Formats: sequence, structure tokens, C-alpha cells
Amino acid sequence: MKKSLIAILSLFVVALTLPLQAASPKTEKSLYERLGGVFAIAMVVDHFSDAVVQNPIVGKASQNPALREWHTKNLGRLPGLKFMRTLWVCEVSGGPFKFSPTKPGKTHLGLENAHRDLKISPAEFDEVAAELGRSLDFAKVPAREKGEVLAAFAAHKNEVTAGYKTK
Repeated sequence: MKKSLIAILSLFVVALTLPLQAASPKTEKSLYERLGGVFAIAMVVDHFSDAVVQNPIVGKASQNPALREWHTKNLGRLPGLKFMRTLWVCEVSGGPFKFSPTKPGKTHLGLENAHRDLKISPAEFDEVAAELGRSLDFAKVPAREKGEVLAAFAAHKNEVTAGYKTK
């Protein structure tokens, strides 16, 4: 009798919680998941990185001598840069990968030391952000996710432009 009473009470408790479980909101997916994970992020980074090299403002023909030199004389490092950019986006978007900077900044995801010698101006940063937006459009990333990626990128503008000095 005791066992059957316990079984009935157990079923009753389970029955009571079912509506609560069905009504509870599902946890929203991370930006990383909504972007499609590492492979989708890597595809955007690949497109973006190649586009930046060709961009006349920040690439091979840039008026900024440091950017021009990087995009003409250091392209052997581009595959590694694509890898590092992919890790950075994966981590900043909530994915399982961890970015490990080659030149650590003030914070774990800080970019100031990696970009300081490039003397990137705010206008050049904005052009790179526009190029990122075009790459997100190329990959047909939905507007909400595109906005979140661009906001994460923009949050590091002061770090990336830290080496720029006005004339």
C-alpha cells in the first residue's frame, strides 16, 4: 500500500509540474548559436578579411602607411589573423572558443596593443566596420544579429584607435 501511495503521489507531482515546464520560456540562444557557430563565423571572417585587404581606404592602397604596409608586405600572416579574428568573434558572441591575444590589452578581449602600431584613425575604424557590415550582408546574417556583431565590434573602437594621433 505504501509503495502504491508513493507512486501515485509521484505521478501527481509530475503532473503538476508539466504545465509549468511547458509554460516556462525557453532560454534564448546565444549570438554565437544564432550566427550559426564557428563555421558560419569563420566564413564571414574570411570574406571580411579578404575584403579589407582590397579596400582602398584601409587596405593595400590606404593613405595610412602602416595599414598599406601590412596589407602588402605581411599577407603571409593573414591566415593566422583570420584564425585569431574567428576566435575573437566566437568568444565575444558567447561561443565555446577562447581568444588568446598575441599582444594582450588591458582586458582579456582588449585590442589596443595589437593595433597600436597601425595608428588606425576613427574614420579608418568606421570603414573597417562598414566592411564588416558588407560581409555580414554577403552572408545574409539577419538584421538583429548583424546589429549585435557590429555593436560588439564598435565597443572596441577606442582600443583599436588608441595608437592614432591627430596631426
